[in-house]
Amino acid sequence: MAEGKSNGAIARHLVVSEAAVGKHIGNILGKLDLPPTDATHRRVLAVLAYLRG
Repeated sequence: MAEGKSNGAIARHLVVSEAAVGKHIGNILGKLDLPPTDATHRRVLAVLAYLRG
């Protein structure tokens, strides 16, 4: 995700389904309290949160 890969690309790399990747990313975004909005890119915010520790 931090490399900018799509769910499909992540799924192929990990040899899992795209649905599994989507579920895990959704769980990550939920735990970080990053609800979907039109004003933000949640994946970018999640990576920033990871980098900040």
